[in-house]
Amino acid sequence: MLRDYFLNKVETALEKAVAQGKVGQMSEYNKGSLIVEKPKNADFGDFAINVSSLARNAKIAPPMIANAILEFIDKEDNEYTVVAGFINFKAGETLLANLVKEIIDKKENFGRPENAETEKIILEYISANPTGPFHIGHGRWAAMGSALANLLKFYGHEVYQEFYINDAGSQIQKLGRSLVIRVKQELGGNIDFPTDEEERKNYYPGEYLIPVAKAFIEENKEKLQQVQNDADKIDLSLYCDFAEEYEEKVQRDLLDRLHVEFDNFYSELTLHKSGKVDACVEELKKSGKIYEQDGAVWFKSSDYGDEKDRVIKKADGSNTYLTADIAYHAGKLERGFDRMIDIWGADHHGYIPRVKASLEALGYDPNKLEVLLGQLVNLVIDGNEVRMGKRKNMVTLEDLVDEVGVDATRFWMTMRNIDTTLDFDIELAKKSSDENPVFYVQYAHARACSIIRNATLPKVNTENGEQIAPVIEEKDFNSMLNNFDSNIIKLTLKEARKLILKLEEFKYLIVTSARDRQVYTICRYVQDLASEFHSFYNSTRVITDDIELTKARLSLIYAFKTVLGNALKIIAVSAPERM
Repeated sequence: MLRDYFLNKVETALEKAVAQGKVGQMSEYNKGSLIVEKPKNADFGDFAINVSSLARNAKIAPPMIANAILEFIDKEDNEYTVVAGFINFKAGETLLANLVKEIIDKKENFGRPENAETEKIILEYISANPTGPFHIGHGRWAAMGSALANLLKFYGHEVYQEFYINDAGSQIQKLGRSLVIRVKQELGGNIDFPTDEEERKNYYPGEYLIPVAKAFIEENKEKLQQVQNDADKIDLSLYCDFAEEYEEKVQRDLLDRLHVEFDNFYSELTLHKSGKVDACVEELKKSGKIYEQDGAVWFKSSDYGDEKDRVIKKADGSNTYLTADIAYHAGKLERGFDRMIDIWGADHHGYIPRVKASLEALGYDPNKLEVLLGQLVNLVIDGNEVRMGKRKNMVTLEDLVDEVGVDATRFWMTMRNIDTTLDFDIELAKKSSDENPVFYVQYAHARACSIIRNATLPKVNTENGEQIAPVIEEKDFNSMLNNFDSNIIKLTLKEARKLILKLEEFKYLIVTSARDRQVYTICRYVQDLASEFHSFYNSTRVITDDIELTKARLSLIYAFKTVLGNALKIIAVSAPERM
């Protein structure tokens, strides 16, 4: 990265200057205290380092320190200036030309850090109940989680994606009872869901169960007589299992459509049946971290920073949600993962200390658990917010994808920081105009591909039907890329400088975004990169009478589409060649 390049230049020069007594009273310098910044005024340079922090030890003014350092920098063809306590840098022709060569040589690997410290990470997200279609909020976690997995993999981490199926609670019984009612209705029965508000909470009255009922009838004709004649003999488990399996398939099919690929779907019910939940409770009991009170079993989570102790087994003998989560997260570490990353809703903020406390009580490092808290999505249609109930009269995630498409859904769901409420404007997401960020970005990629096609493929004269030779044969263009000479880029650096620097920024972006677990930064970057490209194209002729200049600019276009394609692949948005 250019940042590292210039920082190394300054630190190496500073060590030499200190050794020769050129930096006032400063007797030594320990690397790591200086930071590379982007100047607010681009006229000052591409990067800057503030050396003011060294003045305390040097006992001289920051500009004097900066000038002393400059004496020992091998400047090559880069420009260095001192402004107050800042050393400003402007990348020279060689650095910029070599950067384009690096992109062309590395292609899909450009931006991937070398010698990065990596971990084996388990990333858990969505983790919905298998009781109905995904709602809009699930879509945000799906896009965010899968994009984060792609980002961390691109960085170099080993990432395992897991969906935790919440199939062990009373909600499955509710689902089965609801299906019974829908089946009876389909068979002509005069029955409906309870109207009493409290009773209604024991059912899922959404119409999404109607097609499930139709499918159930088709597959279970021989068993349906009892539904009509003897409600007391109904095998509720049959309905529960059928509805759960049906809804799980609906969910998985939509995930496939959204390019969300999980390595494992982990069943909470299986966790309970395995005995691991009870084993965790016993382990906590042995360590003296639980006690009984009012007939319930309590975990001493307050010993580990939680605001109060938590119930892990109710007075009726049933486990709380926390009990299974303790066993589940401990099991992740037992499976050999170095780090756990979970994506939860913002309303789970208070849950984090409880899970971390349980891990610490079991002897694990609680810092191995990272939780990203996500805010809600507001769906906007024609300027009005749309209600998004989870079960009835809902606007589902599938409805949204049908309306705006997979690419727009994924891009819009990831374009804001996860801790910020997202306003998803459906009408804008469908527009084929620069106002729509995903169209704007994809059009830039398609335009770049079009430019290269127009230059490297033959055309036909519409008047006489004769074939017109391309500016450069496709095979010659590919040969030039495969044996790329960076010096050719110097022919167009004046016009291309800003675009090249934006391409270089991708390397730094990958490092910081992976470190901070952020993917909205990728969306923001591709918009900025597309803007620089459109600006370059609108002000610069790519195909000229000068063949060498044309080759230089075509190479730059190729580098641009390579980097943009790499970035779009991370957020799993397509990079079209035609639009």
